[in-house]
Amino acid sequence: MSDLSAAAIEAALTTRRLGRPTLYFARVGSTNDVAHARAADAPDGLLVVADVQTAGRGRLARAWWAPPAACLLMSLLLRPMLPAHRSGQLTMCLGLAAIEGIAAVTGLRAALKWPNDILWQGRKLGGMLAELRLHGEQIDYVVLGLGLNVNLTFGPGSPAPAELWTTATSLQMAVGRPISRLALLAAIVGRCEVWYDRLLRGEPVHAAWAAQLDTLGRPVTIREADRDLHGVAIAVTPEGGLIVRTDDGREEIVWAGDVHTLRVS
Repeated sequence: MSDLSAAAIEAALTTRRLGRPTLYFARVGSTNDVAHARAADAPDGLLVVADVQTAGRGRLARAWWAPPAACLLMSLLLRPMLPAHRSGQLTMCLGLAAIEGIAAVTGLRAALKWPNDILWQGRKLGGMLAELRLHGEQIDYVVLGLGLNVNLTFGPGSPAPAELWTTATSLQMAVGRPISRLALLAAIVGRCEVWYDRLLRGEPVHAAWAAQLDTLGRPVTIREADRDLHGVAIAVTPEGGLIVRTDDGREEIVWAGDVHTLRVS
């Protein structure tokens, strides 16, 4: 039985802006797609939540495996008055909110992997997907999607695809007990509003986000469309670009790519 419903979510949220209104679906193709479809009339802060997604997606058009009643699947539609080059700072707000919400509900200190994964002990807990619409050089709106593995297992005997057994994890696996998706949703949306308000007031969010990045200081290989870039991730820009010191000593800023991190002891 699902622990989510429209009434329960409305009662649990403590926010002024985010989640006002909230749309809840027992089953939907993609919460991001719903947010886009409602964008013409939706206010800043629309929240879309689903128990099941049939066409959920992550970065690079990858499918997102999420069985019923086991994951937190949500999208926020935001309408900040910001230039397009600052859109990455909205993903920073959601990433920080996810880390802080997880800590508040479970006690776990999760981490972020550039550009938009959520990790626990090097394995993927979840991911974010930002989709941007522009009006000239300004943001018209941004849809921020979040998928988080909550009450499910990965490994032999589980229904999860075998390719995820060694790379993915869940909050239930990490703490050894089921986690309330409703409490987690309320905590994440509440913290996202705090960071979003700070961003709109002109306060920096970049340093706090960078401090949560597991990627920094590690050797990385970044797979782009036409090359593989090898080096060490040394910093991030205020807009969210990853600064890599390449093997030949140059510094490059990377804005997108598939990142593979080498862990060294």
